[in-house]
Amino acid sequence: MNYQNIITIEAGKRGGRPVIRGMRIAVADVLGWLAAGMTYEEILSDYPELTEKDIGACLAYAADRESKEPGA
Repeated sequence: MNYQNIITIEAGKRGGRPVIRGMRIAVADVLGWLAAGMTYEEILSDYPELTEKDIGACLAYAADRESKEPGA
């Protein structure tokens, strides 16, 4: 998945952490919700401004970052 048009980084937003489409919802937030066991449906219900594609972009971003870690 091409996440570059979805995941953005702005110095003054969320401390420069990657966020979704310039919103204040960080990639780490979404990953944390998924890790806690929330389903896509629960996340989308709680945050209707998000889309399934946004969640997928967070996963793709994390996978890409992980593959670039030293020793990966």
